[in-house]
Amino acid sequence: MQKKSISSVNITEKEALSKAAALCSRRECCVSEIRQKLEQWGAPAESRERIVDRLIDEKYIDESRFARAFALDKLRYNHWGRIKIDQSMRLLGISPDDRRAALDELPADEYRDILQHLVRTKLPTIKASSDYERQGKLMRFLASRGFEPNLVTLGSFDAHGMIEPCAWND
Repeated sequence: MQKKSISSVNITEKEALSKAAALCSRRECCVSEIRQKLEQWGAPAESRERIVDRLIDEKYIDESRFARAFALDKLRYNHWGRIKIDQSMRLLGISPDDRRAALDELPADEYRDILQHLVRTKLPTIKASSDYERQGKLMRFLASRGFEPNLVTLGSFDAHGMIEPCAWND
């Protein structure tokens, strides 16, 4: 069975508002996601901004609340670092102030624990002929996960994947 294209179906402004409010009630959404959904649903172009404005006024959409939830979820469930989280929020159109505030609210000890967990689980799987090559592969892995370069430096981890105290500065 083939999926029908949702964008070919036009809905009224009232139906679009109701659908968008229901979506925002189920999970946190940002403005760009709602705009994209309204376009997919075939909402009239002239009413899309009115719908978004009303959702913001009625507190269905709150970019700072979304940014905080997004950052914490990406840290806890995807094990992403601050850089990757920030880039993802930038792609979603979140303002720099909301991004910065959300990243500043990430719990430092949880962030460190996740980084150490990634190091402990990745180190045994790295195949390398020297410690230098192993550290390079580990650094590339952690950088790809979005962890800051000052946390991903040579010699900042001991043999068990624990961050040495001098390397961890909040």
